[in-house]
Amino acid sequence: MTPQSSTSTSGKATGWCDWHVGPSETAVLIDVIEQGSGPGITWFACAPCREQRRLVPYGDAD
Repeated sequence: MTPQSSTSTSGKATGWCDWHVGPSETAVLIDVIEQGSGPGITWFACAPCREQRRLVPYGDAD
């Protein structure tokens, strides 16, 4: 499973980027894959990965 946003001990929100597979403070939701049974999958990307791969945040997609 992919870790989602949480709060670190410094008080800053941290998240996980599924594209570079590492922690990020700028990760936002990119895609949601719903499944018929069982939990779905969510994909998050940080700002540099979004820019490099031209990824659009989930809420901004047309």
